[in-house]
Amino acid sequence: MWIWRISLRAVAWIGARVADQTDRELYDPESVRRQLEELQLRWDLGGVDESEYVAAEDELLARLAAIRDHEAAERMSTRDHAG
Repeated sequence: MWIWRISLRAVAWIGARVADQTDRELYDPESVRRQLEELQLRWDLGGVDESEYVAAEDELLARLAAIRDHEAAERMSTRDHAG
């Protein structure tokens, strides 16, 4: 029975690490900027058509705006808790 507890804890720990990494990537503006650069390069090399480019660019720019909103909300939350 103890082996199940260890296994469940290990799975929970791994799940938490994956969630942390996903959040870091999701809320990392540099990651989104790199993706925008890669998209631009693919466009320049003819790897995507205009509709694909516009759709991907819109999605990435929306993510960048969401990151900024998330960061602003975190700053406000931290400021509210500090004083």
